[in-house]
Amino acid sequence: MNMEEHVWGKYEQYIALHTAQPANTRRHYVQALASARALILNPSTSDHTISCILETLVRSLQYEPDPLLLHHVLKLLSDIALHHRHLSFSIFNTIRAHEAGHKDSNGLAVEVLSVLFTIAEHDHSLATAMYDLDENFVLSLFLSPVTTRRSWLLTNISRFHIKQSFLITLFLAFMKDPYPFVRSSALVGLLGLSKSVDGKEYAVVKECYGCAMELLHDIDERVRSAAVRVISDWGQVLVAPNDEANKRDWYDVIFVQLCSMVRDMSVEVRIEAFVALGKLELVSEELLLQSLSKKTLAVIKEKKIFFQCHEKELELSKSSAAGAFVHGLEDEFYEVRRSACNSLGMLSIFSLQFASDALDLLVDLLNDDSTVVRLQALETMYHMAKCGCLRVQETHMHMLLGTLVDTSSLIRSAARKIFRIMKLSVRAMFASIISGLLSNLRTYPQDEADIFPLLFDIGRNHGNFVVSFIKEVIQEMEPSCEGELRFDSANVAALLVLAISVPLSHEHSACNIPLRIFSYGLPFLGRISRSLSDSTNRDAILAYLFHCSGSILPLVTELNFRGNELVLPVAEGGGPSHSDHEGANPLEVFLQQISNCGNSSDAQSMYVPSHASTEFEEWVTVSVKRIFKVVAETWPYIQSGCTTEVLRTLRNCKEELATITTNSLGSFDVLAFTSQYLQVIQLLAKIWEHFLPKKMFQFYGVGRLDLLLEKLESGLSGLRHKFSGLSIEEEFHVLELILLTCVLRLCKVEICCHLITLNRLYTTMSSIELLCGKGTLEPSNFVKELQKLLLQLGPLGDGASYDPLSFKRLLEFFSLKQVVYNGRFKHMKAELDIPSNDSENPLHFVSGLPVGIPFQISLYNISLEDKLWIMMAVENSIQYAFLDLEQFGGCDEVRTVTLSVPFYRTPNVVSFSLRATVGREYTSHDVHLVKG
Repeated sequence: MNMEEHVWGKYEQYIALHTAQPANTRRHYVQALASARALILNPSTSDHTISCILETLVRSLQYEPDPLLLHHVLKLLSDIALHHRHLSFSIFNTIRAHEAGHKDSNGLAVEVLSVLFTIAEHDHSLATAMYDLDENFVLSLFLSPVTTRRSWLLTNISRFHIKQSFLITLFLAFMKDPYPFVRSSALVGLLGLSKSVDGKEYAVVKECYGCAMELLHDIDERVRSAAVRVISDWGQVLVAPNDEANKRDWYDVIFVQLCSMVRDMSVEVRIEAFVALGKLELVSEELLLQSLSKKTLAVIKEKKIFFQCHEKELELSKSSAAGAFVHGLEDEFYEVRRSACNSLGMLSIFSLQFASDALDLLVDLLNDDSTVVRLQALETMYHMAKCGCLRVQETHMHMLLGTLVDTSSLIRSAARKIFRIMKLSVRAMFASIISGLLSNLRTYPQDEADIFPLLFDIGRNHGNFVVSFIKEVIQEMEPSCEGELRFDSANVAALLVLAISVPLSHEHSACNIPLRIFSYGLPFLGRISRSLSDSTNRDAILAYLFHCSGSILPLVTELNFRGNELVLPVAEGGGPSHSDHEGANPLEVFLQQISNCGNSSDAQSMYVPSHASTEFEEWVTVSVKRIFKVVAETWPYIQSGCTTEVLRTLRNCKEELATITTNSLGSFDVLAFTSQYLQVIQLLAKIWEHFLPKKMFQFYGVGRLDLLLEKLESGLSGLRHKFSGLSIEEEFHVLELILLTCVLRLCKVEICCHLITLNRLYTTMSSIELLCGKGTLEPSNFVKELQKLLLQLGPLGDGASYDPLSFKRLLEFFSLKQVVYNGRFKHMKAELDIPSNDSENPLHFVSGLPVGIPFQISLYNISLEDKLWIMMAVENSIQYAFLDLEQFGGCDEVRTVTLSVPFYRTPNVVSFSLRATVGREYTSHDVHLVKG
């Protein structure tokens, strides 16, 4: 037996029980109807079964006396008509015949009409059958003593085909109905007619407005709320035919009447009153200013408004508007505050003085407990700014800037929208906005994609201010003394975005930005291009940076320069189109800078491969292993806070390392690795002081700790990325130290950007898990406990949170192990020299013309898959040239070449110094660890 037969059997069983046991008629019949509805709604039910159900329902419609059961029968008939369209015509006629024959004998006239309208609206061929329900029919129903029936008819009156004048008459009549629900339904019905009323029917409009005005003080809040909406909509119709002077008078009348409702006891009425206020198209300035002050203004005192409505001469006191918006913004319900705030912005376009005074109130709302209200306040300010009536003063800046570090991302985004379109005339305000945006970036690094385009737009609109601001902070953007840029610094990237936007402004001082600043933007190309992808593409930004830095580059895209102004091409599809490396930070400047005046013959001889004795190689290996053992033994002293003794020991190790000289490339790689590792442990010892009890060390402040952590991260990045061929144990050791660095950062609440650190932590942990899966390597207790904690934290998201104490407890499990040295890794590096060039015999050149620079370049442990470039800088002029490794002779261990690279921008001087650097492009998912 299939499901249809089973349900049909249940249906017949209940129908039989209903027939045999009249005493239990309702219960059995309702169960039968439930089975019938299941069959009706199932599209697989056969037409024969549907026909049988329909036959039973029609019989029940004719003979069933119970109104409750008839209600269910009508609903099922409606379902059949809607789901089985071929039966809708017969069902419609059956119900219509029932309605005509019984004439409300069972009190179901309204339900019958509702079903008929529903069927006719789904089968347009039946629509004309409802046309005979004319005014007489409707009037007969309106005279019914049943309240719910009158209310239903008022709500559904638009479904009948009757004249508009008749409708208005009905609605006006039922505004005096003794039942509040009927009165409110009449008002709601009147609302729907306001857009279709002819302007010639001015007397009718006045009458409708007057009746609604009388209901503003009805005892029922639903009626008052509907009356406020009628006053608003029909008031607009009432005002339209008048001249300008009379329009202002009528709008003032409506404004005062609505202001009298903002202190209503009902929350719904207060909300509707403020919504209506925001729709007004014209209001006198004196009334607007009065609505912002609870104290009656001198120009308002004793002033009355006289008007004629509903054949009566009426008067209103203008002082009724006193403090209307103040009351709204101080309301205890956030919905009212939000509505008042929105209306305040809508009315601000009528008066600059009103807008200025309203801004003081809006700024106070930025401290509101409700996020919805704070967001509405910012959106209102944005609307005012777009309309040109937002006049922000320095006294407002503190509150506005505070929203940039709000816990809600919606609030921060709304605040940034305001700053995007503000035109600043005071440098101090400009500086405070930029500082606020940088604080926003440090606190919420996930906002970078929105902050960078904003800084770019601000820079284009305020070029002069940017120049002076960059001069103050330029030291933060400069490379370190080792020539390294801070690639993981969002602050530096943000300042670069601000600086590179200046040439696109139309201000004369834009050219005062040092040209080298534009070259600093190249390592951040991927990061910047992603943020500016809505306005241009990566290739255009690359060419733009080269152009502004005074460098030469075969342009990869067609650009239109007008002096320093660039017309950037928009990327197709609103985004950039470039290589697969788009998501990564593409440049890693990791090789040292070479002096052009020195002679590198000694250095060359140091790296020439030679066949050193096996005994010497073994002696180097033993010495390095002994140093690694000593370093591991310092760990208990680091934990105890004996930093001075530890640093002295590590310095002795470095001095011992300096005594080892070798002409073997393999040994030199080991010494370079060991030297950098010692530097890392020195930094770790200094950092550990900050995590000991305060009585054991001197307090240095968070700034110094943050600086040490950045240096430690840089050193570990060098160990990981500048040495290829690390064994699983060696790589695990470095990765574990990176994990420790992340944990140390997360232990301190004062250190911001915990989301970036958590992301780095998850990425590094994934790398460790991959390593452990490759061999028999057993994770340390520290790694195991950290894995448990990360599992508790769950997946990383924008709203990720963490407990610093949980991470601090992990420090107890860390123990510095001895490096398991295998001696198979390679140190990737480069040497650069210009032969026959010194202070006595410099290269000859002609000012303003290109000069060929004869470079001798040696690359160590660089493969053909690597991508290298050379940067040449003379003061502010920088030029890049990409190196073709196919031109190099040798093998991966040592590649050498001598080539002449043209430098095009020779300065107009007798002599100059040129600084050259070789860089390697590096792509990785863990871009946070990349260092120059």
